[in-house]
Amino acid sequence: MTDEKLQKVLARAGAGSRREVETWIQAGRISVDGTRALLGQRVTGRERILIDGQPIVLRTVVRQRVLLYHKPEGEVCTRKDPEKRPTIFDHLPIVRNGRWISVGRLDLNTSGLILLTTDGELANRLMHPKQGLEREYAMRVLGPVSEEALEALRTGVSLEDGSARFERLREIGGEGSNRWYHGILKEGRHREARRLWESQGVKVSRLIRIRFGSVLLPRGLRRGRWEEAPPEVVAALAKLN
Repeated sequence: MTDEKLQKVLARAGAGSRREVETWIQAGRISVDGTRALLGQRVTGRERILIDGQPIVLRTVVRQRVLLYHKPEGEVCTRKDPEKRPTIFDHLPIVRNGRWISVGRLDLNTSGLILLTTDGELANRLMHPKQGLEREYAMRVLGPVSEEALEALRTGVSLEDGSARFERLREIGGEGSNRWYHGILKEGRHREARRLWESQGVKVSRLIRIRFGSVLLPRGLRRGRWEEAPPEVVAALAKLN
């Protein structure tokens, strides 16, 4: 039997994304045949593998599934929250011999589309910067925005973690002091959209992710609800290398 890296094997089995598994290995939470696992360790799948003392069954093939979830404001994207706040995992369907893995995160006060999958390798590919997958947001800001500020947001501004910009940014209307914009980012940096606006002294009062890659937030999908991605969408995502 061909051996593979432990983190890849566990991700494919639905234990978590490859990044999550790597973090668990470094934290000493995973053992292989009674010995603490090492980052980069290779396994055949015949070993006894434990995560936090619980055995992982690698023989079970989990069907590759993708959910489209409409995250409401006030939910966190972690599986368990020390502050007991609601999480995006609270109302998802049960997966036999696997679990849902979120493709990236949205912050507490951001709503909109989150993809979840049973395939940790797929989650890893979708989150990897090399894919350059677009994230499109609808953003409501308070007050007028100068042309100079909009130009800076399109060409690039300096943030604490490096330069950033909107790939595309356009105004779509609004009333009174509220103006709506659609903007596209190609990275999943923490609070990137909000921090871009803040760099120009503009406050974002509403932020909704409406697209991830080629997947749109479905019309009519209410906040806090999910729907299964159709097979053709799952197949298209799985083709990404």
